[in-house]
Amino acid sequence: MADAPLRIHLASRNAKKLAEMERILAEHLPGATVVGLDDVPAYDEPVEDEPTFEGNARLKARAGLAATGLPTVADDSGLCVDALNGMPGVLSARWSGPPKSDERNNELLLAQLHDVPDERRGAHFTCAVVACLPDGREVVVEGRMAGRVIREVRGSGGFGYDVLFEADEAPGVTTAELSRDDKDAISHRGHALRELAPRLAEVLG
Repeated sequence: MADAPLRIHLASRNAKKLAEMERILAEHLPGATVVGLDDVPAYDEPVEDEPTFEGNARLKARAGLAATGLPTVADDSGLCVDALNGMPGVLSARWSGPPKSDERNNELLLAQLHDVPDERRGAHFTCAVVACLPDGREVVVEGRMAGRVIREVRGSGGFGYDVLFEADEAPGVTTAELSRDDKDAISHRGHALRELAPRLAEVLG
């Protein structure tokens, strides 16, 4: 009898995250299926109240594993701006308050940095990814993408703060102006997932 196809639960409803993860995992785990929150029976999702990206990712991964029994991967990521002492950081998605809005978050960030000179607009994206496995093992990785915050919104790709961020590895364009493959190659999430994928392949076979 053929082995059942490997299913990995990604504790997210973000279609772009799901697609990005499936692309990168496919290089190491061909045939694996990534299922998001909308593909599994509903469960109580934890409040992301940890002070670190890793802590929030672990909360979500453990909850997903407990609810589904599937190997579960969760990430927490955000933009850390030098001139704002590393903020918005873990508050990135809700920086401008509820309800969550990328547009309002970007407007607030621009307002907070309006008098900051170009040479002091350094920033980086961080992504922590935690995989919780049914046998109790956990795999933790982190990825970074360094760059700077520009002064106006540009681009229509990506999500979140991509329209305001120029990566050091792709100067002159925002990460919202990069092609999907070019962004995958340098993004914080891409770095983290490429480190995670072979480790998952090793433990899941």
